[in-house]
Amino acid sequence: MALTGSFAPSLPPAQAPDDWVDRFLLAGPDDQECLRFGTPVDRAALRALVAEQAGRLTAAGLSRGGTAALRLAPSLGYTAALLACWQLGAQAVLLDHRLTDHEVALAVERLAPQVLVESAHGPAAAMRGFAETDPVPVARPDGRPAATGHALVQLSSGSTGPAKVIARTAADLLRELDCYARLEAFPKAGERVVLLSSVVHVLGLVGGLLNSLHARVPLTVPARMTTAGVLAAIGEDDRPTTVIGVPFHAELLAGAADPPPLPQLRRMIVAGELVRPGLPAAFTARYGVPLGTMYGMTELGVIATDLDGTGHPEVVPVHGMDLREDGGELHIAMAASPYPGLTDPTRWSDGRLHTRDAGRVDPVTGRVTVLGRRDSQVSIGGLKVDLNEVEHTLAALPEVREAVVVFADGAIEAYLATEGAAAGANADATADADAVRAALARELAAFKRPRQLTFLPALPRTATGKLVRDSAALRAAAGR
Repeated sequence: MALTGSFAPSLPPAQAPDDWVDRFLLAGPDDQECLRFGTPVDRAALRALVAEQAGRLTAAGLSRGGTAALRLAPSLGYTAALLACWQLGAQAVLLDHRLTDHEVALAVERLAPQVLVESAHGPAAAMRGFAETDPVPVARPDGRPAATGHALVQLSSGSTGPAKVIARTAADLLRELDCYARLEAFPKAGERVVLLSSVVHVLGLVGGLLNSLHARVPLTVPARMTTAGVLAAIGEDDRPTTVIGVPFHAELLAGAADPPPLPQLRRMIVAGELVRPGLPAAFTARYGVPLGTMYGMTELGVIATDLDGTGHPEVVPVHGMDLREDGGELHIAMAASPYPGLTDPTRWSDGRLHTRDAGRVDPVTGRVTVLGRRDSQVSIGGLKVDLNEVEHTLAALPEVREAVVVFADGAIEAYLATEGAAAGANADATADADAVRAALARELAAFKRPRQLTFLPALPRTATGKLVRDSAALRAAAGR
């Protein structure tokens, strides 16, 4: 499906017009609803808010080619400040509002933005889907203008270690929006989106916020990111609704004991990490609609999809995506490195992004099966063990709600959340642990079994909802 008036048919892939924000994101009838952070916002109101934020940023010294870091919670204020930054031709650096002051200070020192935008209000309460923000831009005398022509700079989620600096151009973003427009099952005009993913990170930002503005699909962010809050957001409008989130959100909804009838719900789409075995079937059994999946990266955005849930675990590459299997690793054609200043050829070289994801590409159909991180294979006593296999085996057990398997100090360690541990009942937790150990003895060879099983009420997650896989952070969560 071609995108009418879109970037792809009319512009060379390396360019975007200076007025791309006005043309592709803010255009539309004045009275057309576009966003709902508690109350509906139409396009005229959004344009006015963007103009107001542009004035504030200009007064703080931001201009074309400048840099601004945004540390704002999901909100109307965040949306307006981001679009205003781009409207001025500046580079936006996104900092998750949940970072500590220390983490923000390190990021600001590393990235040196000319303007730092924070909220005059306090931090959002836990489990809030959005916050009341009043963006306040403050000039930083030691900041530097943009060294590249990128419109967006993000930090990776850091689920496996230190965050990477990743940059994308306006043309990159418009290309991704064109990919979404070509997906028949992705929300179209006349429908709506309930967004659970963070708008600071790639799925929520591009697949949620920017795509909804571009496709003219009203976007709702729930007031509370609880099961009840999400179900209420779905049910408050009769228009066909797609929910976008990460697997953790699908787990929450699939576990709802007695959800209300939701005839408007069309599907849920998740991305960010592998879906545990059994979750798609459990979600469909609960709501009667598919759980679609997407494979993507901050570096590229959406890469491949299975929006109807019929191909799981295979996904189909989106329009124009060139994937290749190289030694069991997925490599993707990319004209330039997305990492500013990168010199490491193991991440990008010869026009290919090295994803570090293990996967298979069917030579006939081109469909892709993502198997997990490429660095998940370890050696135990000279025998190769795939940590993904161990983790998937654990996650499929009925007693286990979530699992992470890591390799530390020469041994395999597993961190598990079970129903008994969550309830805080010692007898139940002990029974779960015994059942898990018995299942592992049946299903995995001795050399593949974790040396240590650690049971927690819940596993730590990154700001984007991904399970943390850093052994030091996991040990800290377990009090070790």
